[in-house]
Formats: sequence, structure tokens, C-alpha cells
Amino acid sequence: MSQPNPSGHAAAGNDDAMHEHHGSLRGYLTGFVLAAILTIIPFWLVMDNVIHNRPLLVFIILALAVVQIFVHIVYFLHLDTRSESGWNMMAFIFTAVLVIIVLGASIWVMYNENVNMMPMSPQYQHHPIGGPSAK
Repeated sequence: MSQPNPSGHAAAGNDDAMHEHHGSLRGYLTGFVLAAILTIIPFWLVMDNVIHNRPLLVFIILALAVVQIFVHIVYFLHLDTRSESGWNMMAFIFTAVLVIIVLGASIWVMYNENVNMMPMSPQYQHHPIGGPSAK
């Protein structure tokens, strides 16, 4: 951001510094092409059943998703360590950590709820709710 001069107004010569992180047409097209490729590859992997090992396929798709997140951050959100003296990146990292903590804790709670649910008694698994004597 431009520094104010002694009169309290931003200097006119620093106007380019304010807009230096806005993208160009070339940058947006590069980001679009990379995002499209990173979308098409997982679609092709799943639709053509290229990889038969399901855990490996899921890992590859998640890795491509993480790469696509970084493509969006760099080419569309223009976040880097230079903008706003790095505060934009710090705010983004803080938000990402909070989201990961909330999602991880939610998954952990749901998993433990599922594990700790009382299982159905074996005598009622193949019978109606009231048991064999209910009529």
C-alpha cells in the first residue's frame, strides 16, 4: 500500500505499487489452463478406470486438488509473501489452519460417535423390532 506524505494523502507516484499484484491476461489464462488440466486429469483417471488401486487413486486425486488450490491462490487470489508485507499470506495460513482443525475435529468426533454407538443385539438382527415373540 502507498505511504502517505506529510499532508496525509497518498503519493500519486506510488499508485503503481498498489496495483502491482493484480493479474494480467496472460496470468489469468495460465491459471485457467492449469486449473482446467488439474480438473481434467482426475476426471479422466476416474472415468476411464486408469488406476485400479483405489487408495492410490484417492491419494492422486487429493494431491491434484491441493496443487489446484495453490494454482488458485497464486493466479486468481494473488496471494504471496510480498503483498501487504506478507500479512495477506499470514491471514490465509491462519484461516487454513483453523479450517483444518475444525474439519479434522469434526471427522474425529463423528468417527468416535460411530465407533461408540451401541451395536444391535444379535437376536434382533434378522427379526422385526419387537423380536420373535412380537405379533
